[in-house]
Amino acid sequence: MVSFGSDRLPEHAAAVKILIAGGFGVGKTTLVGTVSEVPPLHTEETMTEAGVGVDDTVGVEAKSRTTVALDFGRITLSEELVLYLFGAPGQERFWSLWHDLAIGALGAIVLVDTRRLEAGFGSIDFFERRGIPFVVAINRFDAAVEYTVAEVRDALDLDPTVPILPCDVRVRSSGRDVLLALVDHLTTAPLTTHTDRTAESPAGV
Repeated sequence: MVSFGSDRLPEHAAAVKILIAGGFGVGKTTLVGTVSEVPPLHTEETMTEAGVGVDDTVGVEAKSRTTVALDFGRITLSEELVLYLFGAPGQERFWSLWHDLAIGALGAIVLVDTRRLEAGFGSIDFFERRGIPFVVAINRFDAAVEYTVAEVRDALDLDPTVPILPCDVRVRSSGRDVLLALVDHLTTAPLTTHTDRTAESPAGV
């Protein structure tokens, strides 16, 4: 059995594509970077005045960099399973990229911030429309009020079968737990790959 975080890729492991989605500044880039066993690929750029009035920065005013294409990482869970992680940009102006990123994806993680739960609606709607199984991970922020899983489920109007779990994307073991929860969910949820490149963008909030 390969230990979590090994840099050796098993010869006969199944490769599974996973999307990491959520609102702007919710921690997607950090999650990919924390759990990846290889140097992660980031497409972050410094935020400029071009985004003023376009990107919703309420609640994340201190953020100075943003993903403009994708984040990419890889993690080996066992001799049989390797996850390829694709982090999607959170701003509405980059939603056109989501259709390409979703092609071939078997599952997804939707990161949410309890200070801005409404920012997660677009991601949830996107995966529900395409039949892509997902879990919701509540990322901990120091200034955020803590809510119970039941309260978050009710606020997001999630199906009872969708797993929700708290996490801290800065902690590798916490990110691992989210990935393992998704893998477990994929063993029971129907799998549907998305190939329609002309489908609608994520629903607006």
